[in-house]
Amino acid sequence: MPSKKALIRRPSPRLAEGLVTHVARTEVDFDRAVKQWEAYVEALRTHGWETIEVDPADDCPDSVFVEDTVVMYKNVALITRPGAQSRRAETIAVEETVASLGCSVNWIWEPGTLDGGDVLKIGDTIYVGRGGRTNAVGVQQLRAAFEPLGARVVSVPVSKVLHLKSAVTALPDGTVIGHIPLMDTPSLFGRFLHVPEESGSHVVLLGGHKLLMAASAPKTAELFADLGYEPVVVDIGEFEKLEGCVTCLSVRLRELYA
Repeated sequence: MPSKKALIRRPSPRLAEGLVTHVARTEVDFDRAVKQWEAYVEALRTHGWETIEVDPADDCPDSVFVEDTVVMYKNVALITRPGAQSRRAETIAVEETVASLGCSVNWIWEPGTLDGGDVLKIGDTIYVGRGGRTNAVGVQQLRAAFEPLGARVVSVPVSKVLHLKSAVTALPDGTVIGHIPLMDTPSLFGRFLHVPEESGSHVVLLGGHKLLMAASAPKTAELFADLGYEPVVVDIGEFEKLEGCVTCLSVRLRELYA
């Protein structure tokens, strides 16, 4: 059976120093952020996910955004080389964790850069955002790692937001969802649904019709409910101040077989 494991990582005490690129810096309440992270983790567990905590990286302010450090396809873990130099030490403990789970491990090598937040998987199609954090060499190396395993890799320009998945994710039926003002080329996606709020673009598929999403997108939650989905809402406001969203706070390992 497919797995329901999720990698998570506790916020660094230096969280407030995290990078911001497309938003103005505002004060982050660390204690509130920890409580929000704990509620996020509990939401995963409540809906059947086994959470695996990667060793903390307290000297790395952005380390809670664990999704950026590894991309999973089938049983292969591709350890990234983040586009921001300050984030590259985050991958060490993540590599150790996925190796301990029995994954086959591959790497992005210099001069390639790749952030996991730039990778959206829909079935065997892998969309990769080419923008500020992921370069062309990184896309080429991801293609070399995953196309022999059956993936189809599609490169997508990203200039208006930090990562591709800052702009789009997908519903269980494969429909891509996004907020059009944040997108460079909506026409690249076959089935597409515009959502009314920026943070409504981000969902984590919990299983069945359940969608983990941010409390900051109530209109989008209503839209999804009208479409027959069940929104599971969490407050991640402190992480949104750092351009974080529900997808980047975990890495879902859906095809990890024992």
